[in-house]
Amino acid sequence: MTETSHPVEDVLDQTDKLLEQDKDYLGVDELTDELGLRSIAAVLVAPSLALVSPLSGIPLFSSACGAMIALVSGQMLLGRKTLWLPGFLSRRQVSVRAARKATHGLRRFAHWMDRRFKKRLTWMLTPPALRVIQAVCLLCGLLIPVLELLPFTSSILGAVVTLLAVSMLTGDGLIALVTVVTLIGGLAGLALKLF
Repeated sequence: MTETSHPVEDVLDQTDKLLEQDKDYLGVDELTDELGLRSIAAVLVAPSLALVSPLSGIPLFSSACGAMIALVSGQMLLGRKTLWLPGFLSRRQVSVRAARKATHGLRRFAHWMDRRFKKRLTWMLTPPALRVIQAVCLLCGLLIPVLELLPFTSSILGAVVTLLAVSMLTGDGLIALVTVVTLIGGLAGLALKLF
């Protein structure tokens, strides 16, 4: 994705362009092809944003998004420049009507994020810190299908991945650092309550 001051809105704009075609369903392969030409991190934004939208209420949709997040972030960890998705995932489709409603509902959130993210603490977005961020995205993606039945877990994990993916797109290491520290603090607090 070309570097702009509105990377999250750019992802929604690219998605909207695909939704303008005269179709009833949008394929995952179409979306990843469009976004993947620009940045693998942009491909990571799409399913994570979908998890914080009403689309996450569709049965097994969260699991498909989690699998996609895990595959994309795993490939980022391996240093791949091009994206590969297995056929069962790339052939998945979502209703254009539902996707339009979701992208419309996410516009204000995207605008809010784009106004606040800027280049800060860029060392957080270079190895080895970048590998930690990508590993957190991978772990979230792997946990989403497992925790899909627990209310709001997929949306919370989707929000974490969204923040980390957007921080990679914008070069905002401060947001990445705060997100990872908050996630670790939350997990530590949960562990203390459970044990």
